[in-house]
Amino acid sequence: MRDPASLLTSQRVAIVAALAGLVVVCWLYLLDEARQMAAMDPDMVMPPKGAADLLLLLAMWWVMMIGMMLPSAAPMILTFAAINHGRRTRGQPYTPTALFTAGYLLAWGGFSVAVTLAQWALEQASLLAPMAMKTTSPLLGGLLFIAAGLYQLSPPKSACLTSCRSPLVFVMNHWRDGADGALRMGMAHGLYCLGCCWILMALLFAVGAMNLIWVAALTAVVLIEKLFPAGDWFARIGGLLLFAWGVRLVLNL
Repeated sequence: MRDPASLLTSQRVAIVAALAGLVVVCWLYLLDEARQMAAMDPDMVMPPKGAADLLLLLAMWWVMMIGMMLPSAAPMILTFAAINHGRRTRGQPYTPTALFTAGYLLAWGGFSVAVTLAQWALEQASLLAPMAMKTTSPLLGGLLFIAAGLYQLSPPKSACLTSCRSPLVFVMNHWRDGADGALRMGMAHGLYCLGCCWILMALLFAVGAMNLIWVAALTAVVLIEKLFPAGDWFARIGGLLLFAWGVRLVLNL
């Protein structure tokens, strides 16, 4: 019979492998989508989006959010798994870590619904180019950067980032037993994560949702904010830079 420490190590390896595999699949999907869009005529007139088009757009956004956000959620997921493993060795109820992860992804699924509807509304108002998935209004783009900069410096951002940077504290304070409890914990963490990063994701409307260089850069920003020792200061400095860039864009109109 394997000792508990060995079992925990094997579990951690399996979880990291599963998360990494899912992230890789998401990025391969995004690369293929970007390749297909780059091959299209940028001046092509797109017909109005129907229900099927919106569902495909929703899938694209959700896959993108998973690929961008799941790496930064790994420490929280591993912390949940470790505490859950300890409870199991003491004969207490055990809940699969997949349910916690599913709750987290569901929270970002809700955001994906919102951003899909926002994109549809912006296209209807001729404020977003359907092919580039980028705003056609320099003013709107500048205001998005200004809003992102201000939010990076705000108390809600700081509170949500603190929660995301403290996996053990979050899991201990939000622990709920059972499958339903694990799902709700994952969703709660997802909501904190949303509160931390939603405005950074909205910047994709300013730079182009299929601009994978920006997608990768924002993914790196989220990772640094959440996982690095000075991530909170990095968020504040980044906020100042985003605000300054937004002001520059607006003044140059």
